[in-house]
Amino acid sequence: MESSYRIIFCALILAAAGATPAIAATTTDAGGPNDPGRSADSGATYRALNAQLKERANDPEFNLALGLAALDSGRYGEAILAFQRVLAVQPDNARAQAELARAYAMAGDVDTARAEFETVRGNPSIPDPVRNRIDGVVRQLDSAIAGGASEITGYFDVEGGYDSNINTATDAISITLPLFAFLGPATLNGAAREQDAGFYQIQGGLSGSTPLSRQTRLFGSVLGNWRDNIDSRFVDQASAVGTLGLSHSLASGDVVSLSGQAQRFWLGHNGYRTSVGGDIRYTKRLSGDRALSVSGQYFRLNYDGSPLQDAERFSGSITYADKSIYGGVGGGKEETRRVGADQLSYAFVNAQLGGEWRLGEKASIIAGASVEHRNYDSRDPLFLKGRKDTQYDASLGLRYRFTDAISVRPRVTYTRNDSNIGLYDYDRWTASVGARLSF
Repeated sequence: MESSYRIIFCALILAAAGATPAIAATTTDAGGPNDPGRSADSGATYRALNAQLKERANDPEFNLALGLAALDSGRYGEAILAFQRVLAVQPDNARAQAELARAYAMAGDVDTARAEFETVRGNPSIPDPVRNRIDGVVRQLDSAIAGGASEITGYFDVEGGYDSNINTATDAISITLPLFAFLGPATLNGAAREQDAGFYQIQGGLSGSTPLSRQTRLFGSVLGNWRDNIDSRFVDQASAVGTLGLSHSLASGDVVSLSGQAQRFWLGHNGYRTSVGGDIRYTKRLSGDRALSVSGQYFRLNYDGSPLQDAERFSGSITYADKSIYGGVGGGKEETRRVGADQLSYAFVNAQLGGEWRLGEKASIIAGASVEHRNYDSRDPLFLKGRKDTQYDASLGLRYRFTDAISVRPRVTYTRNDSNIGLYDYDRWTASVGARLSF
């Protein structure tokens, strides 16, 4: 919604500027001719003009200049009062009427802004080209009042490269099981040891939203992914995810959202897991296109042919994002639902940090890092001790944009899972190049 208002503000500026032929240019002692409120330092201009307010409160040209300076320096309430004083003396002043409408819009009162622009549009002194621009502004305000326009976006991504450990397994040759220590180390082979391979993956998705009211939107998305490991079918992966939710914008600009999600995951060309759950989120808008979010999630996990792994996952997180960077911390619990499977239940905490930094008009660096610690509830029945894992992930890439819609991305990633049980201790790196089409 905020981006829609910005578009409207630009149109309002054009419309107001276009209305200038309908009135005479203003001149004041403080700012000189041609709209002193538009000077480079509108704050200084406002302070200089405001100092004369008592003596010139009934001067419409002075109030118009004062209103412009107040508006351009972010003092929307003072601007509204100044333009109203102009109209009290000159009720047919189209410029003051247009600027008053702009002031209401920038203050967030789009209903009043729309009504004021309707008044401007009805002024017979407005030239037809200006009236046409105002008609467009009114249509945009009507759209904003209704909640904005419906939107749909999507992407299609193809990537290929090399993976040093497609099955996330240890590189150890043998391992000793405490229960069978008298037999000596057990040799690891096949899927129990890390395997490398080339890979390619295809992914894509569609996301959309539509207004239900001015402050409430319905949103949804459908995402799909397929990853094929060359000559290694047993860990090929695929997933499909669907999301549907509602978001509600508060008067402060903050957003509350509630969504439901379902995911189906396949491993080795066979069904592996279904998860169903939801997310509730509160996003606090900060200045400078920054945001702080607090969220909570719940998911029910059902594993095909392995009911002992069925679990409920509860998690929460706090995240921060701006134009370049993101970061967050979180934690939760994954609890198995079957008796005798506590060794698969665990609590976790995590943190992540990353961002994208432009190198020029078309290129940017993408980097990210995360860490997660998992502490399992019960001792592992094979190794007779409680499992503790700490997983580190890092990625570094370069994005080059041929156009706004087409880009390429070479990147490398590294994962290290540090476990107190050797069977789960591994590292992994990948190198790949991908191409993306956004629409």
